[in-house]
Amino acid sequence: MTDIEIAKSAELKKIVDVAKKIGIDEEELELYGKYKAKVSDEVYERLKGKKDGKLVLVTAINPTPLGEGKTTISIAIADGLSKIGKESILALREPSLGPVFGIKGGATGGGKVQVAPMEDINLHFTGDIHAITAANNLLSSLIDNHIYFGNELKIKNVTWKRCMDLNDRQLRKVQTGLSGEKKIKEREDSFDITVASEVMAILCLAEDIIDLKEKLGNIVIGYNEDDKPVYARELNAEGAMAVLLKDAIKPNLVQTLEHTPAIIHGGPFANIAHGCNSIIATKLALKLGEYTITEAGFGADLGAEKFIDIKCRKAKIKPDVVVLVATTKALKYHGGVEKENVLDENMEALEKGYRNLKQHIKNLTNRFGLKVIVALNKYETDSEEELKYLENRLKEENIEISLVEGWAKGGEGAIDIANKIVKLSNQKSYINEYSIIKPEVNYVYQLEDDIKTKIKKVSTKIYQAQDVEFTQEALENIEKIERLGYGNLPVCIAKTQYSLSDDQKNVQDEGPYTIHVRDVELKAGAGFIVILAGKIMTMPGLPKVPAAESIDIDENKEIVGIF
Repeated sequence: MTDIEIAKSAELKKIVDVAKKIGIDEEELELYGKYKAKVSDEVYERLKGKKDGKLVLVTAINPTPLGEGKTTISIAIADGLSKIGKESILALREPSLGPVFGIKGGATGGGKVQVAPMEDINLHFTGDIHAITAANNLLSSLIDNHIYFGNELKIKNVTWKRCMDLNDRQLRKVQTGLSGEKKIKEREDSFDITVASEVMAILCLAEDIIDLKEKLGNIVIGYNEDDKPVYARELNAEGAMAVLLKDAIKPNLVQTLEHTPAIIHGGPFANIAHGCNSIIATKLALKLGEYTITEAGFGADLGAEKFIDIKCRKAKIKPDVVVLVATTKALKYHGGVEKENVLDENMEALEKGYRNLKQHIKNLTNRFGLKVIVALNKYETDSEEELKYLENRLKEENIEISLVEGWAKGGEGAIDIANKIVKLSNQKSYINEYSIIKPEVNYVYQLEDDIKTKIKKVSTKIYQAQDVEFTQEALENIEKIERLGYGNLPVCIAKTQYSLSDDQKNVQDEGPYTIHVRDVELKAGAGFIVILAGKIMTMPGLPKVPAAESIDIDENKEIVGIF
């Protein structure tokens, strides 16, 4: 059976009953049909004094193009914890339509471990991402309208981009204002995918609607004739934008196929944004369950680094355990095997690719001081020899490993890792091959570091780069950002997810290599600085054969083709 067939054959509980399981009353829900609901902010206020549960972060090694199953593993862990009698809850990101219709297909798990209703979550869900798109583009309209009617703010350089939640490389560079009307100013412009927009980041980092509105007002939309920043609040834009986001800021409650509660909210990409679900959703989940399972996008060099250096720092939270997802196919991919052959047994490539896994473990333990367990996402094609090799290597280094079979067995296939997470999360400290793990989290850089130092620390300590090179444009923008007083913000490095380096073809992480910073962008509203490295694009393109070609609705009005 396909993922969508498995999802449709499952019998879901009404969302009001799922909510009751975690102490949420029906009056505290805004229902979107039988199986989806928004959670009122009154719930967090009611539970504010309750002690937080344990936080489990799921991350991964550098992935292959189709991903290594972080969401699948996250759901399996939540269901596995529920199987052993623990109150578990998921806190995940919302899927973007870009990958759904692009190369990945859906992003709601797979096999017997999925969040549901699967089609709804993968498509329009409760409209959050559409609301973010509308708020973003409303600001664009207000900017150009202001310029049209006289440009009182003397805006000279507009840096704010329009967005849409689809992969469309044609929109990477566009010309606007071509109607020929007398006052319209033509301008070269570009689009971001919505999940890379600053509005998405703001929604995910805001504490509440008031904080959201303030952050929206702090957006720098461009620079005036004196090269000083122009803010969204100077256009009186933040109020209307916040109105469009008044429902989107509320977390969404759904369930797994085994009825484990799941809060799904916010969806920034980790290779071009900060890659974590909303602070609001995570903090709410920590009040509702004994164990909250969340994920950070792509490899640990991207999502986990940003989760810790940006989200944890802002939200004042810390993972009790980090689950590092690996697959034999990804390890062989990083060992030099062509992606078409990653399912074939190849011990030499597996051994070579192991260094990618080892580096992520060292980063998580040595650099961040966190407890790590490796989750091996099992495929039917894995050989006993491959599995034994990985188990032995990790045991030699005192790193816990668990073979997870959630895709085939549901929560039953994750009982081993669930038990190990409980045990590990309750240890005050432990020693492995790399370091002594202490209770406090370490950050890669301090906010007081200058921007170039922050970039170099992440590049050399996490990416294992030898050096960092900056274009003249990047250096000028760094100087401007520091001159404006924003040098103390965290950095959000946008680079390829396929390699520790900034070269997507360097999947074996062959060095020595340099990180190439081509541009630097201030995101004053979100509260971080985006660093564009290598050839990364903030508007992805579709593959040669996009998933959209297989997605359809049949004569029975059933959706098919989402996987």
